[in-house]
Amino acid sequence: MKRLLTFGVVADLSMGLMSPAFAALKEGDKAPLFNLEASLAGKPFQFSLAESLKKGPVVVYFYPSAYTGGCNIQAHTFSVSSEKFASAGATVIGVSLDSIERLNDFSADPEYCAGKFAVGSDADGKIAKAFELNVREAVEGKVDSRGEAIDHGFAERTTFIITPDGKIAATIGGVTPAENVKTALEKVQQLSAR
Repeated sequence: MKRLLTFGVVADLSMGLMSPAFAALKEGDKAPLFNLEASLAGKPFQFSLAESLKKGPVVVYFYPSAYTGGCNIQAHTFSVSSEKFASAGATVIGVSLDSIERLNDFSADPEYCAGKFAVGSDADGKIAKAFELNVREAVEGKVDSRGEAIDHGFAERTTFIITPDGKIAATIGGVTPAENVKTALEKVQQLSAR
């Protein structure tokens, strides 16, 4: 597959992490199907991309870590926009290398996901790598916004809009967390209007 390289840098300043912004899978590419353990409102379940695509487009957003600055903003913004995504017929799933235990807390937290959408655990980073995203190793000594240790790796912040035929309609990266959500919503609404 061809690689799409965006010249620039993405930073999650709360994590002190910086990496080249790139998302290899692009518009028109076939999205890798995946199943993973996810959490919605603090309750774990098995998420299937194939099953979700039967209902309409799916927004798969990868983020570095629950309970960190930019990720908190992004989760909150998806939460407050959840009804607009649902009105456009879209399912939203956040994916990170967090454990399902951390995600159970994050998914139910009224400040962030607020039980409005699911977040899934890609603990070994295989799903992020299947989307050809940059995955970084854990950084010793990093703590989250609750003061708890972060003991997992990090996928780069990138969102994919996937249509029911399994193709990527848009890849969004290299923008602020709030802009990422806004752009994803615009893309989903454009798909809904067709």
